[in-house]
Amino acid sequence: MRTRNNIRELAIMTGEPFFKEKLYVGRPNIGDRKRFMERMEDILDRRWFTNNGPYVQEFEAKLASFVGVKHCIAMCNATIALEIAVRGLGLAGEVIVPSFTFIATAHSLQWQGITPVFCDIDPSTHNLDPVQIEKLITPKTTGIVGVHVWGRPCEIEALSRIADRHGLKLLFDAAHAFAGSHQGKMIGGFGDAEVFSFHATKFFNTFEGGAVTTDNDELARQIRLMKNFGFAGYDQVDFIGTNGKMTEVSAAMGLSSFERLDEFIDVNHRNFEHYKRELRDVPGIKLIDYSGPEKFNYQYIVIEIDEQITRIDRDRLVEILQAENVIARRYFYPGCHQMEPYHSHFPECGVALPHTERLVKRVMSLPTGTAVSLEDITAICGIIKLVLSNADQLAINAVSRA
Repeated sequence: MRTRNNIRELAIMTGEPFFKEKLYVGRPNIGDRKRFMERMEDILDRRWFTNNGPYVQEFEAKLASFVGVKHCIAMCNATIALEIAVRGLGLAGEVIVPSFTFIATAHSLQWQGITPVFCDIDPSTHNLDPVQIEKLITPKTTGIVGVHVWGRPCEIEALSRIADRHGLKLLFDAAHAFAGSHQGKMIGGFGDAEVFSFHATKFFNTFEGGAVTTDNDELARQIRLMKNFGFAGYDQVDFIGTNGKMTEVSAAMGLSSFERLDEFIDVNHRNFEHYKRELRDVPGIKLIDYSGPEKFNYQYIVIEIDEQITRIDRDRLVEILQAENVIARRYFYPGCHQMEPYHSHFPECGVALPHTERLVKRVMSLPTGTAVSLEDITAICGIIKLVLSNADQLAINAVSRA
């Protein structure tokens, strides 16, 4: 197949990208298009577009059954879902979170006057390090937010023991982890509640959307009130609330995505295994693995770059790939603690986050999903191999261009 064979052919030299169309990390998957359009016609005929319509109800019931929980509350997006879950749990003061996460995790706390206390990660899992958590607990601490990064579950039992021991609430940001499992149980049923994202960039999407899942009856009742302005009846407001409702169109897309769920996961798994084969023996490249008996959605292809071995850093490799229309992404650069307002509030925070500081400079995500073929992956990995085998020359070229 067509590939790059010489560094003089690279787009950073010629200006001609290898791929005519851009390959994205999270180009949206499309569910059963026919069934979606049928649902759209039904929505238009009913003229019931929002306010807990029949498709939202069906979507919530299907998702709760799939995850294995009593309650699923669908939302307009995962950020609002996080904010409402945080308020429903009564979090206040300080809450411990990783800095290695999407900024919405921290913002959902700060937005409500809660201080996110950033905790370092385990460098082998990229998830919260339970050992570090206990060092950060103060009389002001009310909760822990664990993030299942890359869809690989946190050390759930360890976090649960810490939360129980100190009387803290435990919330999981499961934005990456839909359709995954932990010890044979589907993610979504752990802690006091979990929050999913169904944003367009997720392998399972509702265009835009999210959900809170929980087995706590009273928490679910409060969250349902809060997502609809606090309305308990037509003219009865029982609780402070906002507008977090999912629309019927988004729920219809979610139901259509459910009908292709296995296919989406199979494609992701196929792509992961192909990347794994192509990059297995490349020095300085570590592919984040999904192994063991658990279920994974394989929606992220993540590599760590060891610059001491590759002789070229992550940012330069991203630049070269993006010039080829391979829109690789840095995750979660530069870390929440380096973004505002957190950097101004806690300018020395990075000293306590050595593993986070190191990882944000090494990790990157590569394109996958139904819009990416095995031939595309072979070509992407071929470009990476070509770059690394000519790293010294490319470094000299970068200096001469500066």
